[in-house]
Amino acid sequence: MSLEQNLNTLTKKRYKKSIEECDNKELYYSLLELVKEKTGEKPLIEGKKKVYYISAEFLIGKLMSNNLINLGLYDEVERLLAAKGKSLAEIEEIEPEPSLGNGGLGRLAACFLDSIATLGLPGDGIGLNYHFGLFKQVFKNKLQGVYKNNWIEKQSWLHKTDITYTVEFGDRKVTSRLYDIDVVGYNQGVNKLHLFDVESVDESIVKRGITFDKEDIEKNLTLFLYPDDSDEAGNLLRIYQQYFMVSNAARLILQEMKEKGYDLHRLYEHAVIQINDTHPTMVIPELIRILVMEEDFTMAEAIETVRKTCAYTNHTILAEALEKWPLSYLWKVVPQLVPIIKELDRRAALCFPDPKVRIIDGENRVHMAHLDIHYGFSVNGVAAIHTDILKESELNHFYRIYPEKFNNKTNGITFRRWLLSCNRELSGLISETIGEGYKQNADELEKLLSRKDDMVFLNRLEEIKMQKKRALVAYIQEKEGVSLNPDSIFDIQIKRLHEYKRQQMNALYIIHKYLEIKRGKKPVRPITFIFGAKAAPAYIIAQDIIHLILVLQDIVASDPEVSPYMQVLMVENYNVSYAEKLIPACDISEQISLASKEASGTGNMKFMLNGAVTLGTADGANVEIADLVGEDNIYIFGEKSEQVIAHYAKADYVSRDYYEKSPVIKEAVDFIVGSQALKAGHKKNLERLYKELLNKDWFMTLLDLEDYIAVKDKIFEDYEDREKWKRMMLTNIAKAGFFSSDRTITEYNRDIWKLK
Repeated sequence: MSLEQNLNTLTKKRYKKSIEECDNKELYYSLLELVKEKTGEKPLIEGKKKVYYISAEFLIGKLMSNNLINLGLYDEVERLLAAKGKSLAEIEEIEPEPSLGNGGLGRLAACFLDSIATLGLPGDGIGLNYHFGLFKQVFKNKLQGVYKNNWIEKQSWLHKTDITYTVEFGDRKVTSRLYDIDVVGYNQGVNKLHLFDVESVDESIVKRGITFDKEDIEKNLTLFLYPDDSDEAGNLLRIYQQYFMVSNAARLILQEMKEKGYDLHRLYEHAVIQINDTHPTMVIPELIRILVMEEDFTMAEAIETVRKTCAYTNHTILAEALEKWPLSYLWKVVPQLVPIIKELDRRAALCFPDPKVRIIDGENRVHMAHLDIHYGFSVNGVAAIHTDILKESELNHFYRIYPEKFNNKTNGITFRRWLLSCNRELSGLISETIGEGYKQNADELEKLLSRKDDMVFLNRLEEIKMQKKRALVAYIQEKEGVSLNPDSIFDIQIKRLHEYKRQQMNALYIIHKYLEIKRGKKPVRPITFIFGAKAAPAYIIAQDIIHLILVLQDIVASDPEVSPYMQVLMVENYNVSYAEKLIPACDISEQISLASKEASGTGNMKFMLNGAVTLGTADGANVEIADLVGEDNIYIFGEKSEQVIAHYAKADYVSRDYYEKSPVIKEAVDFIVGSQALKAGHKKNLERLYKELLNKDWFMTLLDLEDYIAVKDKIFEDYEDREKWKRMMLTNIAKAGFFSSDRTITEYNRDIWKLK
């Protein structure tokens, strides 16, 4: 049966209509069924050893286009629908985006699953089936409002299985239910994303915004990703969630091993568990508990087996993300694990008495990362500079004990999604120019360098960028009701809202530029500053930064003297779908985290792949981007990691000193509480942010501000040398192949998993 006959049969069966007669929604659900059927024809990827990638987040985004591409059906479906007067792009808009992640951690996990399947490796993801994800962001009165984000529909990619487990906490039991999502490899077979839900979940307990009874565990356990942890109930709920995730994971893994007839004493020969950040750490004591209590292992046997099975990825040096749970909280939620954790701490302390490497510290807090490092066989960072910082400072005490465990795996992205799916015009030009081999081997993008002096090719590259900018302008007009200038420079910063990512520094530059324009210093070309970010509900200063950006958006838009030269926009409810529109349209990629704080970043990779030029600090993967493209094709500013780490060690950074010494800094910071901003915004939010910058500024915004202004002005100036800029675009695209997650996963498998 041809694809057309197949789809027509489905539309007739479902709606008693032909393809032509169906509306976009009916076609979406028919295509959903078709793609699931085609996926079902693909073999499950099998092998004697399998990786289980456990993560609190999987930011998979919409799956229709990705699955069609990986099945090799996208072009055929697009042509078929076009012949019937239908648009696949419009049909794709119907799909709700799964709310299973928040930022880079979750998007990376999604990219990794795609690459594991694409490389034909046996590997499944394991996480939770959040009903509302983080939250839906809505701006009201220039403040972030948060609402539940419904995404689960009766017909979706989720497949309800017959697998259930009983999960016991200290004070209750719950029954889990496993849902699967197929992970289709590019021209390959299929793996699974396993998502556990709780049978007793009750969406109706969510009332105003995202408020709910945090203590009603049976009903709330899988409602939200990262529930507000500003009180004890929120912290306990996170522990309930994490144990629920890993208890189910441990049961599923051991069940699969037994079904295959493997000896659990040799678990490590058939399974490797990758612990993605510290959220899944409790899988270590949980596996040990099950092996001892139910499988007749001695404690020593169980510990040794688990130690050889588990590997840990560290994604950050931020203290807030290196989880430390009070032992008293664990006693309340998972008392069955506490004796095991104490025993693991005792054994580690016998070998290594240094209190800095204790699992349970002097304040009776359990350091989850320490548990991972002592009782796993591998510890990896996610960018070269990040891994060096782990070895030399943040985890140096462990590195001296276990140098053989430490290794680097620079992050990567699923370039098929971030090029073939979201920028089909650019991928079409690349295919026409160098063939289609790059779709399987991203290193082949380097062949584009031969066109560095080909003005016809460079002009086409520029035309595609303009096409994507116009498409973004139309999308934003529809979504936000804001009209942007496609002939302006698009300067974009999209990522989670956090002080270390320094959206506040970008805002201070905007203030500086605004005041310059008011003084008569007009830019050669208009500039559009675009932001996209969500702030955690309990993160007050991050919400104040959003407020400042929205205030600036209003001030600039309302000023006829400035608005022709500058626009500011913060898009609402930024997510993967928005990223797929923003990234291809970007001219300047803002990657301005405080050096040493961004472990890697992956947005920087997506932007360069689509021809944006990076403006960034020497932080995370920016360092490796600079090495690849050369200093002439990237703009680096600010103090280096070593200098920043030294400032923290000496406690010698005083933001007020920079403020008082620099008229430029003082003017920009004072604007936050000046009459114009106060008239447009809320005094409480603006004054709190102002005081934070002057009296704390933990992530050293003012340290780098003057250099940021100078380098940013230079990048805008260089943009006018169009020939030079087009070559920079080309170089960034051509050198982006290194950042394919296929390469990253190949390295994970070669050095850690050893699946084949």
